[in-house]
Amino acid sequence: MKRFVVSVCVLLSLCISAFPIDMSREIDAASAKLLPKIIEWRRHLHQFPELGNHEVKTAKYVEDHLRKLGLEVRTGVGKTGVVGILKGSQPGPVIGLRADMDGLPVTERNSLPFASKETAQFNGQNVGVMHACGHDTHVAILMGVAEILSKMKAQLAGTVVFVFQPAEE
Repeated sequence: MKRFVVSVCVLLSLCISAFPIDMSREIDAASAKLLPKIIEWRRHLHQFPELGNHEVKTAKYVEDHLRKLGLEVRTGVGKTGVVGILKGSQPGPVIGLRADMDGLPVTERNSLPFASKETAQFNGQNVGVMHACGHDTHVAILMGVAEILSKMKAQLAGTVVFVFQPAEE
């Protein structure tokens, strides 16, 4: 959990450094308010991982969120990838932020309430599937950044491209 909170803070601080101080404070406050939802998303994604190029439910989860925020959304990128585009109200640079979505063919061995019980075919065998290296966290954080920045669209100069990458492993 501590690593998760630090990850959120680091990613948002990278975004914040490009904004004036008053926007930075607004982002800080929005981040603190959104953190419980980010944790909820992460736990959902952790509980329902999918192997690379099979991230169909994950892609739909991300797509629905981005559409709800009013972003331009492209699906089927690299098979199961999702791209959200947020255009600010003023001209400016285009930046890309990326998160990997795929789980691993590993059986989860803990009793957390959100532990993965998912299985899939991998190399001809039925295997457990889990997020063992943080992709669930990456996706949840990027969903949070998209939500925060979409609410600040009127203050943004430029375009932010949110890339949810399939099959990174």
